[in-house]
Amino acid sequence: MKTLLTPVDAPSIRSRPVYAPFEPRPASLHLIIADGEGAGAVTDLLATTTDRSEMLASAHVMYCPGPDGSDQSAHLKDLGAAQYFRAPSIPALLPRLARVLSAAHMGTQFYLAGSEGLIGQAEREIMNTGFPHASVQKEQRGSTLRRVQCVHCKGITENVATDPFKCSHCGLSLFVRDHYSRRLAAFQGVNIDAEDPGLVPESVVRFK
Repeated sequence: MKTLLTPVDAPSIRSRPVYAPFEPRPASLHLIIADGEGAGAVTDLLATTTDRSEMLASAHVMYCPGPDGSDQSAHLKDLGAAQYFRAPSIPALLPRLARVLSAAHMGTQFYLAGSEGLIGQAEREIMNTGFPHASVQKEQRGSTLRRVQCVHCKGITENVATDPFKCSHCGLSLFVRDHYSRRLAAFQGVNIDAEDPGLVPESVVRFK
């Protein structure tokens, strides 16, 4: 019988997002967008700035619980940012972000923290307005659940934990590639048994 190889241990590729700890930068507006455990990255950012009160005075913080249910909204609200907004989910947060971006000016610094789903979708909104990549910092914290697009039906499945998994739209068994689309803010899922229908390896939890 043919041995079916899976990409569980495949190396990362160039399109894979790169993350790094935040560093404070001069800005007319500090737009901080986080979910779940990303709240910790915000706290660490404020601990490294030489003037915490000045940064908070020009900060707009947007937050929603993480895909794993973690919620540190009370802690972020207590930081005392000039503006604070809590949304129940990423889809509910994005319209607020779009409104803020419509009035934002060059000189704004962006800090995206938490799950890759939140980071990717927020970055896409920012890039669509023409802000430079250099103004966006990204720090992944907490949940590693992935947002995956099926390359066959084009449907997107949120919070994927296993590899392979069944597409929530067409039902195909997909393996999760490390290839990432900034345009879609999603990783790519490809049919794993296209050549040998029904020959699907056992799912492995890769993302939590």
